[in-house]
Amino acid sequence: MPTLLILMIVGAIGFAVWDRSRAAADRATELGRNACRAADVQWLDQSVHATGLRLRRLPSGWLGFERSFRFDYSYDGVDRHTGRLVLRGGQLISFTGPSAAQIGRLRQSTEEAEDV
Repeated sequence: MPTLLILMIVGAIGFAVWDRSRAAADRATELGRNACRAADVQWLDQSVHATGLRLRRLPSGWLGFERSFRFDYSYDGVDRHTGRLVLRGGQLISFTGPSAAQIGRLRQSTEEAEDV
């Protein structure tokens, strides 16, 4: 019986980590798409790719994960450029991408955003 309980706890922890990773990937996808839309460039592959995971202290003081993602975009449909963004928890910490994108426009969807 204790073995089953341990397996259930490990399974629940594994599911929680997987669920947070998917939520971070969805947030990174939204930010990458909004950045490309705001800069009027083409977002390639319609996805982001996880490139790093580090343990960091969150603003709340608790330990959490800092996840790095990359995405590709193109100015004219021929060239290919790589953008990078870093999320700590759900917050955007760092962004490198289309030069015309503005941080104020990335944090919200582009329909609601104002120029900064």
